[in-house]
Amino acid sequence: MNRSEQGNRASTVLGRRLGGQLLLLRDAAGKTQQEAAQVLSATATKIVKMERGWVPVRDPDIRALCAFYGQDGPEVVGALLSLARLDRERRKAKGWWNQYPVLRSQAEYFALEDIATSIRTWQLTTVPGLLQTPDYARALVVGNGAWRNLTEIESFVEARMARQARLGGDTPLHVWAVVQENVLRQLVGGRAVMRGQLEHLLDMARLPHVEIQVLPYSAGAHPGMTSAFSVVSFAEAGALDVVRADTVSTSLWLESETDAAQHLAIFDRITHLGLAQSNSTRLIESILKET
Repeated sequence: MNRSEQGNRASTVLGRRLGGQLLLLRDAAGKTQQEAAQVLSATATKIVKMERGWVPVRDPDIRALCAFYGQDGPEVVGALLSLARLDRERRKAKGWWNQYPVLRSQAEYFALEDIATSIRTWQLTTVPGLLQTPDYARALVVGNGAWRNLTEIESFVEARMARQARLGGDTPLHVWAVVQENVLRQLVGGRAVMRGQLEHLLDMARLPHVEIQVLPYSAGAHPGMTSAFSVVSFAEAGALDVVRADTVSTSLWLESETDAAQHLAIFDRITHLGLAQSNSTRLIESILKET
C-alpha cells in the first residue's frame, strides 16, 4: 500500500490497523457509516477518514463507537485505546528523514524502520540499504539515472547512511539479510567499490545483531525468484508485521496477517536453502579475492 494522503493528513501503519478494526466492528454490528457518524455528531466523511487511518482517533470517539457496536468490553476497548495512543504518538514524531526532500516518497518506511525491532530482508539484485557503503549507494543511484543533480545524489547517499544509525546504540535493529549470489558478483561502481562493499559486509556480519546469508546459484529454483521484499517487525502491541516489496516505479505495502505469514514462510524457505552465515562469509571472502 502506498502512502495515502488526505489534505495534510497521512495514514500510518498503526492508524490503518486501528481503522481496519473499527471497520470490522461496524460491519459485524450491521451499522452504516452514516449511523456511526450520528453517534459522534459528525459527518460520514469523518468515519471514512477514521476507518482508512487518515486521521488520529480520539479516545471518546472510540468508546462511543464501541458502545454503539455492542463491543464495549474492557479488553476490546483497551486494545483499541492503546493502539490509538501509539498512533497519535507516532504521528507527532519528527525523525531524521524529514530533512531530506529526496526521501519524501519513502518517509513512512523510514519512520517504521526507526521504531522497528527487526527486519528480515530478501534481495535479488542489490545489497540491502542498511548494509551499503556510501560509494556503493552512490554508484547505484548514478546507475539508476533517477537523479542527475549532484546535490540530490549526495543528499540521497547521506540519507542512506543516516538510516544505518539504527544498527548502533543501546537497542540496535536486528537485521537478517539474505542476498542472491549475483548481488555479490555484480560490479556496481567497479572493482574498487565492490571490494569496499564486500569488506563492509564481512564487518557487518561480525555484529551480534546482523545476520547475513547468501543464496548460492546452486540452490536452484526457489520461492523468492519473482521479487525482493522486507518484513518489518515491531515490539508494540497491536502492530502487525509489515511487508514492503519494491517495484520499478513504486513500493507495495502489505499489512494483513495473511500477507505477513505468507512472506515469512517464503523467507524461512529461502534461509533454509541459503548458506549458513559462516559459509556465507567464506563465500564473500572468496569473491572478494576474485574482485
